[in-house]
Amino acid sequence: MRGRQTSQFYKHVLARKTPLTQRLFAVNMKLLTHNMLTSRVKGVMKGYPLLIKATEVKVNDVEFNPQFVIRMIPKLEWSALVQAAEELGQRQDLPGELVPQYEKDEEFLKRVHRVLLEVEVMEGCLQCPESGREFPISRGIPNMLLNEDEV
Repeated sequence: MRGRQTSQFYKHVLARKTPLTQRLFAVNMKLLTHNMLTSRVKGVMKGYPLLIKATEVKVNDVEFNPQFVIRMIPKLEWSALVQAAEELGQRQDLPGELVPQYEKDEEFLKRVHRVLLEVEVMEGCLQCPESGREFPISRGIPNMLLNEDEV
């Protein structure tokens, strides 16, 4: 899921305005968000996954919703999620490969939930793997805006 699809996805989810979606998609950048971001710098062919250079990471408790995690897993780029968790020192017991029949494995779903929704990057930057362009993260908000010469 990239670009326009990502924004349509967020519009759909946020339109539901339930307490859970408002907590899940609060301002701070979660690894769920990171998994869907890509560099759109002119000339970049492979702007995904963005590397995370965090100077401040926060872990907050978020109510476990197994059905939400089950619905999100097929939309994820699993290797990018594992890499991001590793970069932040938050991988813990997250396996390198998606486990078969994960829908029935509550412990696995809890590990994925933690990495996707509880780990938040508060300060730092995201770096394009091809161009090296850095996108700042300030107070949990990634700034993906491009300069005119980068469009």
